[in-house]
Amino acid sequence: MQAMIDLRSDTVTRPTAAMRAAMAAAEVGDDVYREDPTVRRLEERAAELTGKEAALFVPSGTMGNQIALLCHTQRGDEVIAGEGAHCAFYESGAAAAWSGVQFMFAGRGGLFTAADVEDAIKPPHYYLPRTRVVAIENTHNRAGGRVFPQGDVLAIASVARAHGLALHLDGARIWNAAVASGRSVAELAAPFDTVSVCFSKGLGAPVGSALCGSADAVRAALRFRKMLGGGMRQAGVLAAAALYALAHHQGRIAEDHEAARVIARALRAVAHGGQAGPTAAPGAIVEEPETNILYIDTPGVPAERLVEAARRRGVLVGAAGRSAVRAVTHLDVAPEQVAPAASALAAALAEVLSQPRDGAGVRA
Repeated sequence: MQAMIDLRSDTVTRPTAAMRAAMAAAEVGDDVYREDPTVRRLEERAAELTGKEAALFVPSGTMGNQIALLCHTQRGDEVIAGEGAHCAFYESGAAAAWSGVQFMFAGRGGLFTAADVEDAIKPPHYYLPRTRVVAIENTHNRAGGRVFPQGDVLAIASVARAHGLALHLDGARIWNAAVASGRSVAELAAPFDTVSVCFSKGLGAPVGSALCGSADAVRAALRFRKMLGGGMRQAGVLAAAALYALAHHQGRIAEDHEAARVIARALRAVAHGGQAGPTAAPGAIVEEPETNILYIDTPGVPAERLVEAARRRGVLVGAAGRSAVRAVTHLDVAPEQVAPAASALAAALAEVLSQPRDGAGVRA
């Protein structure tokens, strides 16, 4: 039976043998008592990498983001974010349920500017929600793994500071952003009060994120983590995997970016009728990936058709909209699997483009 090449997400990776050995050998203690030495080493390393005073290990990126909102807001407040932001789109309405906040979306396609923030900030009238936080996602998942331009980040931070707003970075894939931009994680994180980073995406650890910020912010976050059920006991077995990933897997992330570009080229050749140029395709839209996330839009063709056509050829991808499909490269896609994956997806795209369409239209 042919082994499937799984491009649904970079969360599907499994621990390597060396990572499992590090987990098995981890020194542990009760982390609710703050006595797990491996967790503490991970938190110190995360704080060092992001340039913050402190960090807190949490089970998931969702918990990291939601704790940050709890730290920065009161009920009834408003958070400015980009379209499709993970903390608003993929976290089960947690911001409304736990913090009691609402979102104001700025810009288009996940990215926004300082001018967009100025336009989004509410005047301080009692009958309006209070704007409290600007949240940026870097890289932005639904924007196709795009890197948020650092010049825009700095300009947005300046506006936010002038208005007394907090800044939170959803840096689940900040490791990818650092590689793609040539900037350090600390530089990308510098303008923000809090930063959530994920170890189970581009780095390939099985579980966990860290919320990084000032010592005061992390003390407040510790209480919220316990409230949300994130206080774990001998969590060093998980922290050891993240420490291993930080030490051994950051340096290979560029390989995932190149793999995504190889797949995109094969798909664009089909979408453009054999011409892999940069212009809009008549049959499908395949944007050049900046990092490890690739979107394929087939206007008028349900996404499930391409998902199924790819599955029959041994590649798993995921529907991300009515006609949009997402493919994500990662640690578990071996170099020798990239070309077969690209060929299979190109054949699947050619199949669905040859079928009758349900209607016309393009992705905004």
